[in-house]
Amino acid sequence: MSPDGSGTAQEFGDAADVLSVREQKADARARAAGDARPPGLYARRVQVYPRKVSGRFRRIKWAALVALLGLYYVLPWVRWDRGPGAPDQAVLVDLNHERGYFFFIEIWPQEVYYLTGILVLAAVGLFLATSLAGRVWCGYACPQTVWTDLFMWVERQIEGDRGARIRLDKQKWSAGKAARKAAKHGAWLAIAFLTGGAWIMYFADAPTVVGDFFTGAASQTIYFFVGLFTATTYLLAGMAREQVCTFMCPWPRFQAAMLDEDSLVVTYNRFRGEPRGPHRKGQAWGDTGHCIDCKQCVAVCPTGIDIRDGLQLECIGCGLCVDSCNDIMAKVGLPPSLIAFDTERRMAQRSAKQPLTYRLIRPRTVLYFFLMLGVAGLMVFALATRDDQGINVLHDRTLFVQMSSGAIQNSYDLKVLNKARTTRNFDLTVEGLPGAQIVLVGRSTRPAAHVIVSAPPDGLGEYRLHVRAPAASVTAPETKIRFVVTSAEGGKTVRETTFRGPKPDSR
Repeated sequence: MSPDGSGTAQEFGDAADVLSVREQKADARARAAGDARPPGLYARRVQVYPRKVSGRFRRIKWAALVALLGLYYVLPWVRWDRGPGAPDQAVLVDLNHERGYFFFIEIWPQEVYYLTGILVLAAVGLFLATSLAGRVWCGYACPQTVWTDLFMWVERQIEGDRGARIRLDKQKWSAGKAARKAAKHGAWLAIAFLTGGAWIMYFADAPTVVGDFFTGAASQTIYFFVGLFTATTYLLAGMAREQVCTFMCPWPRFQAAMLDEDSLVVTYNRFRGEPRGPHRKGQAWGDTGHCIDCKQCVAVCPTGIDIRDGLQLECIGCGLCVDSCNDIMAKVGLPPSLIAFDTERRMAQRSAKQPLTYRLIRPRTVLYFFLMLGVAGLMVFALATRDDQGINVLHDRTLFVQMSSGAIQNSYDLKVLNKARTTRNFDLTVEGLPGAQIVLVGRSTRPAAHVIVSAPPDGLGEYRLHVRAPAASVTAPETKIRFVVTSAEGGKTVRETTFRGPKPDSR
C-alpha cells in the first residue's frame, strides 16, 4: 500500500512472483515453440510457491490440522482395559493374533464384513460431503492435504514466504542456501519419521514397539515399514505435493458426478468482477469490475490455479483464495465475497438479481443420507446381536462306517469358537437324527446323547468326534443333521451338516 492508503495491482505483490500457473505454462510453451528440438512427451512441472494467508478458512484448516494430527499421534497411546490376557490398547489391529480392537469392540477374522461396512460408509460419506460442499474432504481432512500443510508451514518458517522462497531457489548455491535447505529437509524427514512410526503403533502395542525400536529389538518388518512410510510421507507431502492431488488421486476425475448446481464450491463472481483492471482506493470504478487483477488468489493457492477460470480439476476446495481476495477487497474498500463458497444456482440468481436460494435437501443428498443410515444401522444391529460363540463342523473324508452292532458312524472335525475372555464349557448335542449319540475321540469311548466341550479364552476348542445312529434311523444316503452348542449363559449356536449312510438297496 502507498502512504496515502491507495494501492495498485502491482503494490499487492511482485508481478514476477504472482504469475499464474497458466501464464507460466503459456510462457514455457512459447519458449518451446522457438526451440528447434521436438517437445518432450511430458510437460515440465511448474513449481508452486503458495503465499501465507490469514482468514476464516485458513483458521479452519489450522484447527482441522491440529485436531487430526493430534488424534493420529495420540490415539495409539490411549488404553482400554479388556481384562487379563488381552491387549489394553484402545485401537489396535493385531495381525499376529488376527484380531482388531476398537475400544469395546473386538473384531475376529471371520467378521471382515465390518471392514467392508466401514469402507462403504466412508465412500458414501465422501459422496454426500462432495454433493453438499464440493471437495471439502480434500481441502481440510485428506491426509495428503494435512501433512502437506504442515510441511509447507515448516518450509515457510525456515525459508520465508513466497517471494523469499522464489528468490532462494533462483540463487546460486552458497553455505547459507545449503544450510536452509538442509534444515528444511531435516525437519521434513523428522515429521515423516514420526508419521511412519505412529502408523506402526496401530499394529503393535505402542509402548512396546517404541521401546523395541530404539533398543534394536524390533523385527526387520517393523524397521522396513517405518522406513517405507517415512519415505512415502517425505516424498508425497514434501516433494510431490499438488501433483498427488492432480495426477495420483482418482477423486478429481469422478467428483463431477457427485456435483450439481446446488453444490457449494469455490466460485468467482464473474458478473461482479469483470472486466478486470487495476484500481486505487477512492478512485471511481467506471466500467471496470471489482477484480483488480492482483493475482493474489493464485499466489495463495496450494495447487497454483486461477479460480477465476472456473471450477477446475486441480481445485481442492480449501478456500484460501477466498481469504486472500476478501483481504484485498477490504484494502480497496469493497464488500467481500468476490470469490466465495457458493452454488451455480445462486451465482445465476445473483447475476439475474433474483432471490438467492440454497437447496440442501435434494434427491442425491437424500439418497446418500439414507444409504449411510441404512449401512450404519445394519452394522449396529450386527454388532448388537452377534454371538460371542460359534462352531464350525467339517465332515471326514470317509463317508461312513458300519459298526459290528449295525449302527452307522460318521466322523467330524469340530471347532468351538469362544469370544469371551474366560474359559467356557458348552453342551454339545445332535438334532435331526433319532437315537444319534456322540463319541469324543480321545476323551471317552462311551457314546452319549450330549457331551461337554470347552474353549479357551478368546480362542478355539478343537475336537475330533464320531456320531453314531441306529441303522433304522438312517433311511437315506444323506440326512441333514444339526450340531447344537449351548453355553451356560443360555447362548445357542446351530450348525447344519450331513450324516451319510448306505443306500437302502445295499443293506
